[in-house]
Amino acid sequence: MSSILLDTHIWVWYASGNNTLSKTVRKTIEIAAQNRALWIAAISLWELAMLDLKKRIVLDMPCLEWINKSLDLIPLQIIPLTPAISVESCHLPAEFHGDPADRLIMATARVEGLSLVTRDVKMLNYGRTKYASTIKA
Repeated sequence: MSSILLDTHIWVWYASGNNTLSKTVRKTIEIAAQNRALWIAAISLWELAMLDLKKRIVLDMPCLEWINKSLDLIPLQIIPLTPAISVESCHLPAEFHGDPADRLIMATARVEGLSLVTRDVKMLNYGRTKYASTIKA
């Protein structure tokens, strides 16, 4: 079982018990969690807070409380923003779009050697270039 990095929306869906995720993806996440191989990028915390601020997501409690509860319930590990990840996000090989949060998430997956679980079409397409490992959620 390889370690996996959850894209922000996958983390939110999984933590919220959203039925959007297939049984296979849920099982993959659960196995990674049991093996202490489940990660999110630090930028996902910021991205969630921005989505909450802009009312693009509705949480059932204040954002920080939701984040802390999620981290208590799910054995997620947070990968901090490092110099290597910062630089990699600016020098991703091949064509990649300009969204800074997505660039940092993809750079985190590449630098840490993790498979990114996402439903984002642009990230999945990038995974097909063989510059990154992606799992379609």
